[in-house]
Amino acid sequence: MITFSICLLILVAGYVVYSRYIQKVFGVSKDTPTPAYTQQDGVDYVPMHWAKTLLIQFLNIAGLGPIFGAIAGAMWGPVSFIWIVLGCVFAGAVHDYFSGMISLREQGKSIPEIIGAYLGQGVKQGMRVFTVFLMIVVGAVFIVGPAKILYGISQGAISMNVWVAVIFVYYILATVLPINTIIGKIYPLFGALLIFMALAIFGGIIYYSMPIPELNIASFKNMHSNPDAFPIFPMLFVTVACGAISGFHATQSPLMARCIKNETEGRRVFYGAMIIEGIVALIWAAIGMSFFGGVSQLQDVMNEHGGNAAWVVDTISRTMLGKLGAVLVLLGVVFAPITSGDTAFRSARLIIADMFSIPQKISQRILISLPLFGIGFLLSQLDFSIIWRYMAWANQTLAAIVLWAITSYLIQHAKPYWITLLPAIGMTAVCCVYILVAPEGLALSMNIGIPVGLILTASIVLVFTKYIRRKKRNLG
Repeated sequence: MITFSICLLILVAGYVVYSRYIQKVFGVSKDTPTPAYTQQDGVDYVPMHWAKTLLIQFLNIAGLGPIFGAIAGAMWGPVSFIWIVLGCVFAGAVHDYFSGMISLREQGKSIPEIIGAYLGQGVKQGMRVFTVFLMIVVGAVFIVGPAKILYGISQGAISMNVWVAVIFVYYILATVLPINTIIGKIYPLFGALLIFMALAIFGGIIYYSMPIPELNIASFKNMHSNPDAFPIFPMLFVTVACGAISGFHATQSPLMARCIKNETEGRRVFYGAMIIEGIVALIWAAIGMSFFGGVSQLQDVMNEHGGNAAWVVDTISRTMLGKLGAVLVLLGVVFAPITSGDTAFRSARLIIADMFSIPQKISQRILISLPLFGIGFLLSQLDFSIIWRYMAWANQTLAAIVLWAITSYLIQHAKPYWITLLPAIGMTAVCCVYILVAPEGLALSMNIGIPVGLILTASIVLVFTKYIRRKKRNLG
């Protein structure tokens, strides 16, 4: 419990101390009007109270990521605590804060437009296509997963296709209607419930005196059942994404950048939501390592159930929390992904609207959304077991690109750029090595993959340096 307690304190201290430094670097102004007022349209630009935007932001970026990802990450043992804590404080929360605040300063622009402004037009065009596709895939996956669970709950009385259709109808409404019609009203409640679910599990850890493994010399190693195929670097850094850093978050931050009433609220909404997510991930990683008797026992359970983290969540919640746990599982495992899926489609709509400068009247919103849902429906009919592994890599690749864009922003504004440069280099190395050594990548040996990946990373750093020098000459 000592390691867990220290990690929890670091996360809290990260918000109390480091987030203030990050806010100072950005340079907020409490007197500058935000897009919620200057662009107010009653659809996407709607002023909201900071507590509401915080809970919506948390629910949008969380989904099942800090639960399923943390349980999968627990298979590496207590070393996963280090990545959750340091990744969250120094990479993920910084990534989320700047992507949201830069969007706020740029009148709520979507993340591909921000990337283009600071990494060039060529990168922007590629990121527009890449990000829209990623949003559609995320939305499609978050249709299939909940539909399967609802199909099981109904014991087959209602077919899968009917559940898919029901979720699609909801997605269409949440994507097209004004943000305060559905999202602004019910998402704060679901966000609070997701937090309550984690706190209830934490209470169970205390009540049952669960023996959370400590991080020490003996446990500071790869405890995965297949360590050769799943090395800590880079596999853990891709598996635990939402609890540490996730590119998907950068696509969601502009949604709330259009609703924040004052720049000073950004620290609570963007940095704060990521810290909350880190705490949720920490709790689920801890219970994953302790509930079944240890890391090796978790390995056995996950292997026995084909890596099905949903079964683990269901078993833990029902055992520790009884009937309350059953309700929380239904809310968490079904509604959490749905509420991330619809905002993924909403983000895709806004990205396309930004691309072509399309006014967001109801007819234009429907016109943009229908093709997105058509593609999403087709993708929902496919087997995503392989595709989603590529998307996990693509998600972290997006995070790395966003960090490079933020670094460029900081350099151009003569601000301390090391705060995102170091995470950008680290995440670039993770993504380069991963695609070289992962089974769904080139499947090279680590002896080859690591040096080649580091060479690729160094090359990207060199290209970025040359771009910044050329940019400075053009500006100067």
